[in-house]
Amino acid sequence: MKKIRVLVAKPGLDGHDRGAKFVARALRDAGFEVIYTGIRQTPEQIVSTAIQEDVDFIGLSCLSGAHNTLFPKVVKLLQEKNAEDIIVFGGGVIPAEDVEYLKSQGIKEIFGPGTPSEIFINFIKENAK
Repeated sequence: MKKIRVLVAKPGLDGHDRGAKFVARALRDAGFEVIYTGIRQTPEQIVSTAIQEDVDFIGLSCLSGAHNTLFPKVVKLLQEKNAEDIIVFGGGVIPAEDVEYLKSQGIKEIFGPGTPSEIFINFIKENAK
């Protein structure tokens, strides 16, 4: 069986990556193949990497407040590239009132600060094709 591949990415000008690195490490330790893009990635770079790396999931992390713009842009670019089978989830400091909007834009799930790793690991296992 093919290993589940997850791209963890930091879109925009947000330079705080401790949470993203925590998520990447937890996913790796859970047996997934993880690609971490590093900070300050454009949505275009994220989607290009996701397609090149043939990932199953993209995990976006945003603490800058630009999530309502950047996260949907990633989903839109995936659709334009016929790669909408890649599941996008997000995390970071995202106000509760923005979660439904993000989900309406194609973000499958949002995980807030302090989410136990078992929660997002189980999310990936349950949603893997």
